[in-house]
Amino acid sequence: MNTKEQKLEAFSRLLDIMDELREKCPWDMKQTNESLRHLTIEETYELADAIILNDSKEIKKELGDVLLHIVFYARIASEKNEFDIADVLNSLCEKLINRHPHIYGDVIVENAEQVKENWEQIKLKEGNKSVLSGVSKGIPSIVKALRMQEKAAQVGFDWPTADEVWAKVDEELLELKEEFKVNRSSEKTEKEFGDFIFSLINLARKYDINPDDALEKTNLKFIQRFQHIEKRAAEINKKLIDMTLEEMDVFWNEAKKIGK
Repeated sequence: MNTKEQKLEAFSRLLDIMDELREKCPWDMKQTNESLRHLTIEETYELADAIILNDSKEIKKELGDVLLHIVFYARIASEKNEFDIADVLNSLCEKLINRHPHIYGDVIVENAEQVKENWEQIKLKEGNKSVLSGVSKGIPSIVKALRMQEKAAQVGFDWPTADEVWAKVDEELLELKEEFKVNRSSEKTEKEFGDFIFSLINLARKYDINPDDALEKTNLKFIQRFQHIEKRAAEINKKLIDMTLEEMDVFWNEAKKIGK
């Protein structure tokens, strides 16, 4: 592993390169916060994909891409005399110190949950009008629901036990089934479906399962198994559209047996 001096040297090198690119590269020179925004979102998702795959080489690469964007935004801000990368880093350091009084103050905590509870209380003292105000509007719905539930739980708004959440899941599923009997496509059906998903996310949280990670892993598993069906169909010169469900299911089960 690199020493602290080597890490600082590497970061300084990145800043020098960013300055040079901003001053000499036609593409980098024309970029703005707005033009970079969608690229930043894309890079963040690529990092998330690498994390799901537990690919350390790819994680390192994507972390670099995200870091580049952070440095890029700071450089643009410095040109407007708004702030620079030092201001970003110092602001972050001050926030971390302020929100960890059990490390930098005299507050005593016994576990991670108490740390999270203190964090939310400090944020409210800093001027946040709502416990939920820190949840981004732009994040995926499953992640947003999880973050809202976590934040509400940190101030005591939570089911005491998992059994009570199971009961809520059963209740929401029953309501959804009843609504489907009445009308398969309506605003009420959509509402009940949303309530059911929300309750499942709550259940996952109670068991320390990240529902977004869990669903993405299932997505990847489905892709692998479905592509196995496509591969096996090609081997017997058949198109999927011409195969029966039973024929495709044989290859699906084959994929399961070989661990896909």
